[in-house]
Amino acid sequence: MIIPEELLYTKEHEWAKIEDNTAIVGITDFAQSQLGDIIFIEFPNIGDQFTKNEIFGEIEAVKTVSELYIPLSGKIIEINDKLEDSPEIVNSDPYVDGWIIRVELFNMDEKNNLMTASSYREII
Repeated sequence: MIIPEELLYTKEHEWAKIEDNTAIVGITDFAQSQLGDIIFIEFPNIGDQFTKNEIFGEIEAVKTVSELYIPLSGKIIEINDKLEDSPEIVNSDPYVDGWIIRVELFNMDEKNNLMTASSYREII
């Protein structure tokens, strides 16, 4: 199971990579392995705003559908267009090419409530 040290994590199995006042968000390697073959991702619209832990979309696998929770409050500034035609990228590369959204953050202090790689390892 791959759990990059430089990322922050949620108990719902999302990850966030914070860069200045933005965050790239995706699902963890553990989450994609539990879902199985991913066939569709429902994205939010660019400009949509969400509060931490709100549902921002859904990810559909062959056997199940799972909600996606935003780890930090903010405004959607980019979606990963590649995933619209090839959602299976999340299965093969959840941390680089399989990112889902980029968010302009409203409150940087919220990152203090996310888990480190070591604390995420403990819950899975």
